[in-house]
Amino acid sequence: MLAIIKREISTFFASSIGYLVIAIFLVLNGLFLWVFESNFNILDYGFADLMVFFSLTPWVLIFLIPAVCMRSFSDEKKQGTLELLLTKPLSLWQIVLGKYFGAVLLILLALIPTFLYVYTIWQLGNPAGNLDIGSVLGSYFGLLFLIASYTAIGIFASTLSENQIVALIIAIFLSFLCYYGFEGIADFGFLKDNSLLIENLGMKAHFDSMGRGVIDTRDVLYFLVVSLLFLLLTKLRLESKSILKPIGIFIAAATVTILVGNQLYQRFDLTQDQRYTLSKAAKNTVANADEAIIVDVLLGGSLPAEFKRLQVETRQMLEEFASENDNIIFDFVDPLEGEENPNRIVNDLQRLGLTPAQATISENNKVSQEIVFPWAIANMGERSVRIPLLKNELGATSEQRVSNSIQQLEYAFADGFAKLTNTDRKKVAILKGHGELDDRFIADYASTLNEYYDLAPFDMKALSDDHPKTLENLKRFDLFISAKPLQSFSEEEVYILDQYMMNGGKAMWLVDMVNIEMDSLYNPTGKGVAFLRDLNLGNMFFKYGARVNPELVKDLYNAPIVLAAGEGNNAQFNPLPWPYHPLTVVKNTHPIVNNTGTVKFTFANTIDTVMAATKKTILLSSSPLSKTLGIPSQISLEEATKSLEPQSFNEQNLPLAVLLEGTFTSAYKNRVKPLKISDDKQESSDTKMILIADGDVIKNQLDRNGRPLQLGFDKWTGNTYGNKEFLLNCANYLLDDTGLINIRSKEIAIAFLDKEKVADERNYWQAFNIGLPLFILGLFGVVFNWIRKRRYTR
Repeated sequence: MLAIIKREISTFFASSIGYLVIAIFLVLNGLFLWVFESNFNILDYGFADLMVFFSLTPWVLIFLIPAVCMRSFSDEKKQGTLELLLTKPLSLWQIVLGKYFGAVLLILLALIPTFLYVYTIWQLGNPAGNLDIGSVLGSYFGLLFLIASYTAIGIFASTLSENQIVALIIAIFLSFLCYYGFEGIADFGFLKDNSLLIENLGMKAHFDSMGRGVIDTRDVLYFLVVSLLFLLLTKLRLESKSILKPIGIFIAAATVTILVGNQLYQRFDLTQDQRYTLSKAAKNTVANADEAIIVDVLLGGSLPAEFKRLQVETRQMLEEFASENDNIIFDFVDPLEGEENPNRIVNDLQRLGLTPAQATISENNKVSQEIVFPWAIANMGERSVRIPLLKNELGATSEQRVSNSIQQLEYAFADGFAKLTNTDRKKVAILKGHGELDDRFIADYASTLNEYYDLAPFDMKALSDDHPKTLENLKRFDLFISAKPLQSFSEEEVYILDQYMMNGGKAMWLVDMVNIEMDSLYNPTGKGVAFLRDLNLGNMFFKYGARVNPELVKDLYNAPIVLAAGEGNNAQFNPLPWPYHPLTVVKNTHPIVNNTGTVKFTFANTIDTVMAATKKTILLSSSPLSKTLGIPSQISLEEATKSLEPQSFNEQNLPLAVLLEGTFTSAYKNRVKPLKISDDKQESSDTKMILIADGDVIKNQLDRNGRPLQLGFDKWTGNTYGNKEFLLNCANYLLDDTGLINIRSKEIAIAFLDKEKVADERNYWQAFNIGLPLFILGLFGVVFNWIRKRRYTR
């Protein structure tokens, strides 16, 4: 068999046609990947990986491998040497496998110059070397199995005709059918119900899985079965025997093998950040889904590069969920495709809360804008949830936006599926009775939170004559939220809240210890006075481990306000820096704040942590350029028009939100109780509380018709802040028993090319990746023929 392998390689490279075939392969790859303007151009693609190479190569190999294999047996038949070969002291299997492995080695030799592409990406990464080698090796491993299957098909096709061209055409047709044909068939209307099963009969579904750097034994087994099937057909064809019985036996055995393999399989995620390995919490969200979950992803059709990558990553993430539960069915659709009135569709989608994104397209020195809807809609029975796929962050570059979006895909889908499948909904109380924000100002947050939990208002004063009953009613809730109380709590009410905590309840406080509102500044003088607001909560917070200070935070890193300059028709509205709107800085990777956007505060106070048994985690802080203002103080809008002096902002990272966890000590321990409760507790079980030193963090704005806008959206500047995401994370963390929130801690590194380096060195790398592979091929040919000539002239 080894002699046949050597003979195949020697014969191939002894002919100029062999070099021509490989040269065409290398040139085609080089032109599509480095020169032509297309979706396969790596330099325009912008990401430091070889995903486009592994997307293109299977199609090029559909033509290359049949060209290499077409002469394997057809030429033997035509020359009459097949009978002579069969008389050799070799079994038929040895002959077939000799030609097969000879062809495989030839293809692998043709692939060696493509390692130059890996070197190029390594050099052009930002920074250099920013390349996931594990993913690349896994993808090459998948390509090896695809080559093995293509070659088996090519060898079989060469037995069907003495004409090499006919054998070539048959091999191309069979390779195309086995690679893409099943996926095309699955799109037929009457087969869509079993589309996933039909797609898995083809090579593309299995190679796409391996081509991203994930080695699944089920995919390996599939390619081995396909290769063995066509090698068996080759042997039977050469024997001129009936193929029905042996093929039937083989298919039956292969089916049993695949079924067993599907039960006893292993997956090896070779990517550096394990991005295609779902966390246990994510798997749990779909583990018990016993009815179909239909996911429509509005990222179909042709997309700009930025969203194309998001589309690919979204598809791969959904494939991971679908591999955990067959009831997950997904489809990618273009909501604007074929619509005569796209503006109407855009408006309809916006009314459903599906905010579009603007994509900038640069083509032929022209810049245009395109509307994209980066959303998915998951449906289960009569329930439906919206899943945002794009994560916008204030000041984020295009690269950061893609990276942040891909980073949160697993959480986004796990979160959406949890909403559909979760039947054990926890209860959240919204405290009332102390001047808290009106319902319309917390409507957006409440409606979103209601997708996870059962919400209900809870009036602390409803049973003012029966405080023990108030406590019993409050205990029915797993969490209470106090959204900017303005009136002082009585001692009895504080004691009730304290005992609620001692019984394991959880709390989210959003409080202002300073009385000042933006509305109070919009008067003829443009001035207002900030003074103390006493809520009678200080002692309780202190006992738990935190203190909210009655002072205002001023920050150079702030959200602007819009003020009018001029009068009447000449009035202009200008955004101006407003130091009393600090934007937060995250100093840790806690799941609540990890990968969240910047949170906007309004007249924030500071928080000190004090000695207590609880664990304290600072969630949000001011910037390194901030300072505090004591009260009482006069606040004037004129500050927005004056230059800020950076040297005066000499305080840094002032705590604005803190998480308290652990065992809480009662604020009334060793104190006279304001009322009698039969089961008074001095220490709590493990519980949690979040304290935020600004009540307006939860407040959404209203449109001109008085309807609530999205929390975090500023209608005056058009900026969107991360308030909603942060507060949802807070509630999820306080109530999450599955660990779903911890998915946010998973780090996924998206590697980008250095755009400046690509622009400066574009021509060099184009020439490098087209010219050098051809030079290597030519050098190999010279050395090979010199060795061959020298051997035969002795």
